[in-house]
Amino acid sequence: MCGMPSAESTRASVHEPEPVQPTHEDKVAAAGSELIGGPLGRRALLGASWWTPVRVIALVAIGMFALGLVQKAPCYNGAWFFGASSQYTHACYSDIPHLYQGRGFADGLVPYFDRLPGDMQYLEYPVLTGVFMEVASWLTPGSGTIQDQEQWYWMVNAGMLMVCASVIAVCVTRTHARRPWDGLLVALAPAAALTATINWDLLAVALTAAAMLMWSRGRSLAFGVLLGLATAAKLYPFLILGPLLVLCWRAGKWRDFGTALGGAIIAWVVVNGPVMLFAFEGWSKFYTFSQERGVDFGSFWLIMAQNSDNPLSTDTVNTLATLLMLVCCAGVAVLALTAPRRPRFAQLAFLIVAAFILTNKVYSPQYVLWLVPLAALARPKWRDFLIWQACEVAYFLGIWMYLAYTTSGDAHKGLPTDGYHWAIGLHLLGTLYLCVVVVRDILMPERDPVRRSGDDDPSGGVLDGAEDVFALGPAARPARHAATQFDGPQVEWGRPDATGGSL
Repeated sequence: MCGMPSAESTRASVHEPEPVQPTHEDKVAAAGSELIGGPLGRRALLGASWWTPVRVIALVAIGMFALGLVQKAPCYNGAWFFGASSQYTHACYSDIPHLYQGRGFADGLVPYFDRLPGDMQYLEYPVLTGVFMEVASWLTPGSGTIQDQEQWYWMVNAGMLMVCASVIAVCVTRTHARRPWDGLLVALAPAAALTATINWDLLAVALTAAAMLMWSRGRSLAFGVLLGLATAAKLYPFLILGPLLVLCWRAGKWRDFGTALGGAIIAWVVVNGPVMLFAFEGWSKFYTFSQERGVDFGSFWLIMAQNSDNPLSTDTVNTLATLLMLVCCAGVAVLALTAPRRPRFAQLAFLIVAAFILTNKVYSPQYVLWLVPLAALARPKWRDFLIWQACEVAYFLGIWMYLAYTTSGDAHKGLPTDGYHWAIGLHLLGTLYLCVVVVRDILMPERDPVRRSGDDDPSGGVLDGAEDVFALGPAARPARHAATQFDGPQVEWGRPDATGGSL
């Protein structure tokens, strides 16, 4: 008989399983490995070389980041500065050089405290991102023309963001201890390379990835502190606390969740408190701007607005988008509490952030960075990951070609409105596809690549191997498999033994 061991017996296995080799379980990975000699053989000496998975993946991530910098070369050499649409026709736009002067960094203005000339009275970014931008301005030489300074500012930011990209790749590689090569999904993600230096999102993504790593190691306080810092850099990371709450509810891990929540609140207050206290108007600009901002690029709301004679007001869209997001949150909570086996933390984290992206009134192309590490942890399967990435690359090209069309006057060079709507639809469908596959894995855990290899929840920390104390529906009954017909090892909470049963 295959019993359900306790969390302690699961972690104390005498015979630790070997690391999972993607070339053995993933057909796409096996086919791609032919470029470097084919799938890993039985006699390979794992861990006997300096070239450990972490080091290899970090170097690959740096290499892909460098290719992304090369892709921006036409803009660096002039398109940012000359011609209204050339930065769009070359698909190399970046906010970074434009905001060096546009947000007062060139004039030495202090973010949040000094009022800016023009329509944007204060910096419209969260505080930690503003600190990142300010530090980069300190490292930018103040001599030369404004074009020289903007080029330097972009390069300095690119160097700092490259560190963030490396941190993300390393954290994802180490989060699932038995699946280090899943980090290649992050390192080789084409959409990530293309969007890495459009804005400053990589800072929040790196802090979130580090937080996920800390939670996987059972370090609840460190997770909370890092997630609080991530939320001080970008708003979306706090959403991850919702799935964590429901999972800890199901597993009865209230103390760990309380520690994480407390750490997140304290870290966020430490960063935001001084600015909130002494420059409230500047500090609140990010939140008021987000509220007042109208329907914008990349959202299905834009398709509706551009095809309507009487588009919805911004307040109405805000209300409807919030309601849609709340419905998605409720759906994720129900899924977490009723699934036949408690979902993995990374799966629900991916779903909640994806729901925010799908329902939001704006989708900037760099928002794909939010999902890349979560997708690699939630669904480490190359086929599905590359399908989604192809959709995101198509959207990346679509938005710039659309902007080229709208800024080229009578020449109409680029993608017209109808074509851009198709690009938006492709992005939405690609993200929905990955969500559907993750939900299927939750409802049928035998299809989950991570659980097929014998793990329970390697990114779950204290949730990994823990028994349920609260569940709803079928999940409240004695544990059983979600799928009755499956050609492979049947896995319960522990790892499979050599005969295919559970330890």
